[in-house]
Formats: sequence, structure tokens, C-alpha cells
Amino acid sequence: MLKWLAIALLLLLALLQYRLWLGDGGIRELRDIRERVAVLEAANKPLRDRNERLAAEVVDLKTGLDAIEERARSDIGMVRTDEQFYWVPGVATEGVGQAGISNE
Repeated sequence: MLKWLAIALLLLLALLQYRLWLGDGGIRELRDIRERVAVLEAANKPLRDRNERLAAEVVDLKTGLDAIEERARSDIGMVRTDEQFYWVPGVATEGVGQAGISNE
């Protein structure tokens, strides 16, 4: 009788160990999930950095006139009233607002 109880307990222990290591929700699946999380975190890192830069730019645009002026100069070629704009055909410029403007 005691021998059968010991065998039954050993079988139960073996079954539980199998489920722990190899079954659904076991350690192997946990390792696979952690690897997927690491891959996704690495893929999200550049996106988080981009979001932080965009959030900083939004704050800068909301609070500072310098950022708005810089954006207007580079995007739509804004020139202040106390400046002269000189356009030279055939010359490529990096920023519209930087080249060809002089304060006179």
C-alpha cells in the first residue's frame, strides 16, 4: 500500500514538473514572452525618442516666439520688415531664412 502511494506521488510530482517546465504557461513560454518583449522594447525605443523630441518641439512652439519665427523662416521663407531679401537664381540654399537676408 505504501509503495503504491509513493509511486502515485512520484507520478504526480513528475506531471507537475512537466507542466511547470514544458506545459502551457510554463517556464519555456515565459522565456519566449520575455524575448518578444525585449524585441518590442528595442523597436519602440526610437519611437519613444521621436515622441519626446516632438513633445519638446510642441512645448517650444507653444511658449517661444523664436521657435515659431525659425519655423516660419525655414518653411515659408518669412522675412522681417527690417531685413532685405536677396534671391540669387541657380544657387541652392540649405535654409530659406538663412541665405540671402541682410539687416540694413
